[in-house]
This record gives sequence, C-alpha cells and structure tokens, in this order.
Amino acid sequence: MSRDTPAPQIELYVRSLLPDGAHERQDAVIDHLERLDRDDEIAGYNVVVWGKQVAPESAAANTEEGRYILNRVAEFRQWALANNVSLESFYQTSEIESEVTGEAYEAMVLPIMGLAEYHDGELAHVAPCTDGDVVHTIIDRLERLENGEPPALEQSAADVSLV
Repeated sequence: MSRDTPAPQIELYVRSLLPDGAHERQDAVIDHLERLDRDDEIAGYNVVVWGKQVAPESAAANTEEGRYILNRVAEFRQWALANNVSLESFYQTSEIESEVTGEAYEAMVLPIMGLAEYHDGELAHVAPCTDGDVVHTIIDRLERLENGEPPALEQSAADVSLV
C-alpha cells in the first residue's frame, strides 16, 4: 500500500463443508494473505468459518454466530448498493425443504469464500462481486493489494471522464 494509506484489515469467510477442490483454493488464498501480512501489505487478517447456508427465520439465526453472519451479509449488501455492484450471484436465496417437518423455508446460500476489506474499521471492498459483466474475484483483490493498487472498482471510477 502507499505510505499515506493505512494497510487494510482483511476478513476471509470460508465455508466449512466443501466440494472437491475447494480446500486447495482456500489454502491458496490463506497462503496469499499470510504473505501479504508478512510483507506489511495488510494490517492483518481473520478467517471466519461459516456453513453452507443460513435461514434468517431459523433458531440458528438467533444465535450469536447466526446474527454475526446475517449482519455481515447485510453490511456487504449495503456496500454493494452504495458501490453499484452486485453480490447476488454469490449470496443466493433458495427454498429448502426440511427433512424433518417436510415444510419449506428460505435460506441464504453462502459462498465458498468471501473477502471483506476494512480501512479504519470501515468496509472498503467485498469480493467476489460483479460490476456489470466483470467479476472482481478474491484473487484479483489480493494481487492488487500485493501491487499496492486500489480495488479495481476505484480504479474504474477514477478512469471515467466526465467531459
């Protein structure tokens, strides 16, 4: 990062039960975060484990962990709205049928990985996200951090001419 910009704090959200091949991707991202932290490109990072889904109306959503996840996702969505990007393809809502009761309920399916970047406690970037047809991935953001570059969203906005 540039000397006048404080290094960001990173939160990496990882799913606990994964499809084949996802563990290797998660390990690669965590290794990259360790390098960035060692090189003082970031102020530190936390890895938060979450499940495959959370049902906002469930008993689990009323636990400390459930409220934390729902609050974070709400914060991410607010950030996306403010930055005119979408998280919808990564935080999908689906109808699930309970194996116990047979009743259907809505649940938010959480991504295999999600990254939140904070500057002085303020959410500055979420990955992955989409800007039109462009997907901004976690790896893209980590590489930009490594090169001392702002998020691609900020770069794109700076490149727009109002003339």
